[in-house]
Amino acid sequence: MTHIVALPGDGIGPEVMAAARRLLDEVGEFEIEEQPIGGASIDAHGSALTDEVLDACRSSDAVLLAAVGGPKWDTTDPNAPRPEQVLLGLRKGLELFANLRPVRPSPALLDSSPLRRERIEGTDLLVVRELTGGIYFGERGREDSRAFDTCVYSVEEIERIAEVGFKFARRKVTSVDKANILETSRL
Repeated sequence: MTHIVALPGDGIGPEVMAAARRLLDEVGEFEIEEQPIGGASIDAHGSALTDEVLDACRSSDAVLLAAVGGPKWDTTDPNAPRPEQVLLGLRKGLELFANLRPVRPSPALLDSSPLRRERIEGTDLLVVRELTGGIYFGERGREDSRAFDTCVYSVEEIERIAEVGFKFARRKVTSVDKANILETSRL
C-alpha cells in the first residue's frame, strides 16, 4: 500500500487537505499519516518543520502538502520561526531542487488575456525554477541598519537544473538570468 505523509499546514491548508484526502479515498487505498507543519508545528514545537516530520517524509512514498502560514505567525522579528520556513526545509531535506510550472492557456480564457489571442493560443511553455541554491540558501543576516542575502550557486546546481530543462524541452530551452550584472548568472 502506498504510504503518504499528509502535511495539512495552516489557514486554508486543512480544508484543502480534507478535499485531497476525499479524492484519494475515491481513487485507491492509501496509508495516510498526518504530520503538523508550519504554524501548527511552531505552536507545538517551536519550529516550522521538525526532524521527525522530515524523517517521516523521507521514508514515505509521497508527500501531500497544503498551504502554510497565516496572520497569527506574521512577524518582523528575524529570529522568530515563520511557517513558510517549512517549504525551504522540505526542499533542502528532500532534495527537491526543481519546480516545474507549466503554462497552457485555457481556451475559454484566451479572450480574457491582456495579450492578443493569436499571441498566446497554442502556448506550451514549461518554466523550470531552481529551488535549493542561490539566494534562498545563501548566507543572510542583519547588522545594525542593513541586511544581506547572499546568492551562491555551484556548477553542480546549475548543471542539474539545466538537465531538467533539457529533459522536458520539446523544442528549445531559454535561460533567464542577469548575466550582464550577476556573477552567478555568468557561471
